[in-house]
Amino acid sequence: MRPIGCVRHSWSEEQLRAAREGGEKIEGEIVLDGEYEPGLTDIEGFSHLYVIWVFDRSDGASLIAHPPGDDQPHGVFATRSPRRPNPLGLTLVELMGREGCTLHVRGLDMFEGTPVLDLKPCTTPIRREELRRGWLDEVCPLE
Repeated sequence: MRPIGCVRHSWSEEQLRAAREGGEKIEGEIVLDGEYEPGLTDIEGFSHLYVIWVFDRSDGASLIAHPPGDDQPHGVFATRSPRRPNPLGLTLVELMGREGCTLHVRGLDMFEGTPVLDLKPCTTPIRREELRRGWLDEVCPLE
């Protein structure tokens, strides 16, 4: 696999961590390489996109994770830890607009310059009342 673009925003790593923990929706851009612009045709019709990306700053893997805001250990596959056997990230962002190869989005949770591997439109049919969030429902319940 090779990246198709990267993430752009003005947040430092420390600011990004604090904002994410505070529930702030980070705005920024996903900038694709020019050769992929035809693949963005009709993307403006979707409100949300899944971004598949690489934890390029992760160092190694651990099968047990200790997420921020929770003092209990959890299996890595039940968390969003960057220390995974395959360092792939998945983030749901709101698409706010497009200019050529640049997507303006809200809801980023990755660092500046993070490599993006793919984009997919969100078409999930799961209703909120049907969604189970495991241990997260206890630590940070949905409003």
